[in-house]
Amino acid sequence: MSPLESVDERLQQAMKLVLLATVPGMLALFWLYGWGVLINLILTAVTALAVEAAVLHLRKQSIKPTLSDGSALVSATLLALALPPYCPWWLTVSAAAFALLGKHLYGGVGKNPFNPAMLGFALVLVTFPQQMTLWPSAHGMSLLGGLQQVFGFGQAPDAWAQATALDSLRINKSLTMDEHFASNPAFGHFGGRGVEWVNLAFLAGGAFLLQRRVFTWHAPVGMLASLFIISLLCWNGSGSDSHGSPLFHLLTGATMLGAFFIATEPVSGAKSPGARLLFGAGVGILTYLIRTWGGYPDGVAFAVLLMNLGVPALERLVASRQEQMAP
Repeated sequence: MSPLESVDERLQQAMKLVLLATVPGMLALFWLYGWGVLINLILTAVTALAVEAAVLHLRKQSIKPTLSDGSALVSATLLALALPPYCPWWLTVSAAAFALLGKHLYGGVGKNPFNPAMLGFALVLVTFPQQMTLWPSAHGMSLLGGLQQVFGFGQAPDAWAQATALDSLRINKSLTMDEHFASNPAFGHFGGRGVEWVNLAFLAGGAFLLQRRVFTWHAPVGMLASLFIISLLCWNGSGSDSHGSPLFHLLTGATMLGAFFIATEPVSGAKSPGARLLFGAGVGILTYLIRTWGGYPDGVAFAVLLMNLGVPALERLVASRQEQMAP
């Protein structure tokens, strides 16, 4: 076996494990939102594989080995899990196409400086902000109703969407946190209604990947620890000007998906352990800042992309510190 074949096999195995680890979170999202999650997965997967094959053909590269490594399917899956269920089909397809084009713009697998899934997510979030805020109410809708909503045929159900817990908190002017949890259907026990269980499911999947040593603990621990610390420092109880407790931020939005499946992406993330820890810490801090004072309710995508830009500086900083500490 050549070294190149060995690397390809390790990549395929890692991608299979990542896809397997998303299953608990995927099932939790399906339980919460219904068929829209599956529709998203099918649209992103088909689009990502088609765009990957087309770009490889235009670049006169072998199609089968790259498609079979699973990286395009992983990017498509993570993007589908991050997008609102039942968003228009053209938005989902646009996000998946841009994610793969963004990867190949810099040379393809192993050369992309930005996380592909978050690149596609950020594009549609900036371009179509209204559609990206339409999250369905708990348990979604039937398969027929979901197809009607996604593809725009027939009569879509009325009042199927609601503001998320992060959205409600961001625009809150008068309600206390206790009043939110008592009266707002978007709030559950500790975080978003149902979303807290989704986050725990992704936490379980991330723990599985840590146990299988697909990635190290540095990035996820750095992100979750920094998010916990900054939300604790900025937490002012249950008043109407509260930004939410540390537990609220850990169990709401895409926190665990971001910590274990996005911030750990090996190509666009940091390489050395110290830089990974700083990378994760930066993602956690930026996520909180964007959630609290930014224009978007959940800042994981922008936080990851901004930290992608800082990876070379983080690596130089860690290398410099190690040289200074060397005897």
